[in-house]
Amino acid sequence: MARIQLKNIQKRWGHIYGVRDVNIDIADEEFLVLLGPSGCGKTTTMRMIAGLEDPSEGEILMDGEYMNDVDSRDRDVAMVFQGYALYPNMSIYENIRFPLRMRGVPKEEHDKLVREAADMVEMGDYLDRKPSALSGGQRQRAALARAVVRQPQVFLMDEPLSNLDAKLRQAMRIQIKHLQRQLKITSVYVTHDQIEALTLADRIVIMESGNIQQVGTPDEIYSDPANAFVAGFIGSPPMNLVEGVVKNNTFTSEGISIPKLDVNFDGPVKLGIRPEDCLVMNGGKKKAHLQGDVYAVEPTGDITYLTIRISGQNFEVKADRDYRAEPGKKETVLFDTDRLYFFDVKSGERIRS
Repeated sequence: MARIQLKNIQKRWGHIYGVRDVNIDIADEEFLVLLGPSGCGKTTTMRMIAGLEDPSEGEILMDGEYMNDVDSRDRDVAMVFQGYALYPNMSIYENIRFPLRMRGVPKEEHDKLVREAADMVEMGDYLDRKPSALSGGQRQRAALARAVVRQPQVFLMDEPLSNLDAKLRQAMRIQIKHLQRQLKITSVYVTHDQIEALTLADRIVIMESGNIQQVGTPDEIYSDPANAFVAGFIGSPPMNLVEGVVKNNTFTSEGISIPKLDVNFDGPVKLGIRPEDCLVMNGGKKKAHLQGDVYAVEPTGDITYLTIRISGQNFEVKADRDYRAEPGKKETVLFDTDRLYFFDVKSGERIRS
């Protein structure tokens, strides 16, 4: 298929930067996810790969070939958008067939290719219908089939599941991951949804304000965040981040005290710990690291989310499914001290002891 290289890519409009110094090497057949909040530059980066935007600086290479001056229609990429972009007056069959007609594929091959693509996304029984007669999930599968039928070198997907409800998003994630593995096509997927990123990606690129914050596998991004932004963006609920001071191997902040730390620094820091690395002590103070008032309790069936109010902010804990407490109750929490993170207060960069 294709290896994609972005070298020192920048995109600016006057003095406004959309993307700054982006360097990414996407391996052949890799599934890469660009993840970040709205306005971080992820869609702009993908559009430059597609040829829909021209970089202000830098190089885009596909299999070593310089692509900056190559028209988008000649880059052999297929795109799937948040909007399904299906032609409403055409049947699903004709929608899927359309790219074959545009690329001059011999007509005698059309039917076989259309039906193969439709079967890959379980749309073989809907080919005679118009888009208006389909559900949102079915329309998105039809859009995937239209991209697949081209047999491109690269898949580019821009928030393709944003219009679907939670159950359909999960089903479509499975469909997309299976399809990509089956076709072995280099894929770049843009999303602001961390669950999509963690479940789909071979590697994740986290972006913020046009800059790359970290590149890594889902496990690396989750377990070894490079800075406080990544730590606070990934996770549901995200990592708790609390400012305090380390002195003589003890971290202290309002409502929190963690002694006997194995660290080699003193001074102001930002402490990070994930909600699942906290143990509710049910009011017991022995060995507790945190004491505060219960702010909210959210049972979800398999787990209970507990919010404790400390230092003027919410501190999230994943408690047992049977945990219950009234707001205002004094609660205590024990931390897994092997899973603490420390970040520089000013820069947000990770402090490694």
